[in-house]
Amino acid sequence: MRLSHLTLVLLLISGTAFADKPAGKAALPAAILPKEFGGWQISGTAKASADAATADPVNAAVLKEYGFDSFESATYTRDDGRRLALKAARFADASGAYGAFTFYKTPSMLMEKIGDQAASLNERILFYRGNILMDAVFDRLSAMSAAELRELAGDLPLPPGNAGNLPSLPGYLPAQSLVKNSTRYVVGPATIDAIGSPLPSQLVDFNAGAEAVLGNYDASGGEAILLLIGYPTPQIAAEHLRRIQAAQQPNSQPVGSSPLGTMFAKRTGPIVVVAAGPFSPGEAKSLLAAVNYDANVTWNENTFLDKKNNIGNLVWNALILCGILMVFALVAGLAFGGLRVLIQRIVPERIFHREEEVEFIALNLSEEAPNPPDANVSPSIKAV
Repeated sequence: MRLSHLTLVLLLISGTAFADKPAGKAALPAAILPKEFGGWQISGTAKASADAATADPVNAAVLKEYGFDSFESATYTRDDGRRLALKAARFADASGAYGAFTFYKTPSMLMEKIGDQAASLNERILFYRGNILMDAVFDRLSAMSAAELRELAGDLPLPPGNAGNLPSLPGYLPAQSLVKNSTRYVVGPATIDAIGSPLPSQLVDFNAGAEAVLGNYDASGGEAILLLIGYPTPQIAAEHLRRIQAAQQPNSQPVGSSPLGTMFAKRTGPIVVVAAGPFSPGEAKSLLAAVNYDANVTWNENTFLDKKNNIGNLVWNALILCGILMVFALVAGLAFGGLRVLIQRIVPERIFHREEEVEFIALNLSEEAPNPPDANVSPSIKAV
């Protein structure tokens, strides 16, 4: 009976412990912001959330498309009374942090050397490192503000493996006549509709695995747009190019909010290039010609050129083995012969010496032996 009561008490205690935790509430990921860095100390505790609407209520859908994971914000102070407000957004990979950085970056910002990329405007500095995007706002700047943020960026954890790789599509944007800070990397329909793309999200078709990069260019008639859309295969890109060209026809149905205007398009590999805006035909043709897909072939099959499977290495090891065996045979022969000579000198005619005359049994057989006398044998018969 005592054992039953004890078991019941233990069950009640364990049930109370589990009841204290909210059911279905996922644990927050590891903290992003440090307690202190570069002379700054956190004031109070950091606010953490896994909801994109907490980070940006207006562009929560955009953050989700970039792979938003978690958000933290905190206020830091120094002994001299200065204050710093930090916001940190963590994404699934570095491509998401880079895309969010291009989304929030404005043309009036100046480029800085903090983290992987950084831009500043007055007291605000926006930078990312790995898969973390940081938004820092100082109450007043000092000569060491950039150095302090570099120290913070160096302490941020990096994503493992391929999650730290940046997208290659932005590298195909021509640098000539590109407006500063106008590059936008897009991976979803909400983002491309928010940045004013010349193509609606229906024609881009992110459900087909597309990614896009957009840049503004100085043209003779004003500022124009160059849009690059990357698809998984050249076949998918060719199909979507036909859809874009069909949507440009005068009798075509409007796609999205309004019919498409005049634009120039081409395909290079799995990339569809679209130039829209006040381009002259010559400018558009020149800009489209500057985008050329360069296939990077990665051979991931076994080439059998490692030390284990290289035929040259096998032959060389065989020659070494033959040399070792020859040396071993020579040493063994010298040792055997030398041992006999040494024993013969130490103990002569005892072990290895043989008598010159060795007794043995011999049968003296002649070719013609005489037959014994026998009366019953005829004299004409001779035994051989």
